[in-house]
Amino acid sequence: MSFSSEVKEELAKHLGTGRHCQIAELAALIAFEGKTNAAEPENQFLAQKYHLLLKQLYNIEEIRSNEDAARVFSTVKMWDEAEEKPAPSETVKGLLIQQNCCKRAYIRGAFLAGGSISDPNKSYHFEIVCRGLQQAEQLRDVINSFEMDAKIVARKKYQIVYLKEGAQIVDILNVMEAHVALMNLENVRILKEMRNSVNRKVNCETANISKTVNAAVKQLTDIEYIRERAGLSSLPDNLREMALLRLEYPDAPLAELGTYLNPPVGKSGVNHRLRKISEIAEGLRQ
Repeated sequence: MSFSSEVKEELAKHLGTGRHCQIAELAALIAFEGKTNAAEPENQFLAQKYHLLLKQLYNIEEIRSNEDAARVFSTVKMWDEAEEKPAPSETVKGLLIQQNCCKRAYIRGAFLAGGSISDPNKSYHFEIVCRGLQQAEQLRDVINSFEMDAKIVARKKYQIVYLKEGAQIVDILNVMEAHVALMNLENVRILKEMRNSVNRKVNCETANISKTVNAAVKQLTDIEYIRERAGLSSLPDNLREMALLRLEYPDAPLAELGTYLNPPVGKSGVNHRLRKISEIAEGLRQ
């Protein structure tokens, strides 16, 4: 089962404690699914949630009669009194989603009807497919009321409300009250952070080793050049001693080289002497 399906399975079983929240979620299911007969929606978890809400709110399994439809669609403010028939709309009446708990339920219903989340092991992407721009703008505004940064993008004939950052996807799972999925996602994020941290350290150490090796090779080349062109005896005593030590210990780090001097010299002192040797070699080359 995909991570997206795991989230939907969890949300399908979650029931808001307040009747007003249950109505808000049902309104979202109808608005995003756009069906007056919700007996067999394509998504099994969507169907499960429809049945759960209908049972809880109206004590029915599905809409079988015009009387059932009138009860359901009047409650979610999508009933045409004049025509005496359901009038599903893309947007949900603001009265149904005034409270934060109802906004959470609305987002939950919207995700069950048209949402998906990518596998967090691969990337971070959350989206809900909307049937029109008005629906997308309402959903975006409700999500952003929880201090997030949802955006809208057009894709073919649909409008997509999406989030890209891992932290915001954690937040939206929390808003929808998918707490098990949230913990699973956080575990993945922690492991990825640990791997990235280890990789950064390895890369940093590799770069430092490469830099040290390249510097040592350059130092040896300079010393050999001076020996061939002018002889090491041409160097001042302190630089000659340093050059001989580098030839004897070609792989030793600077701090270690300094311990072999008499008296010992610190890393900066060794670096200073080797830099002087390099300047002399460059002078000879020119």
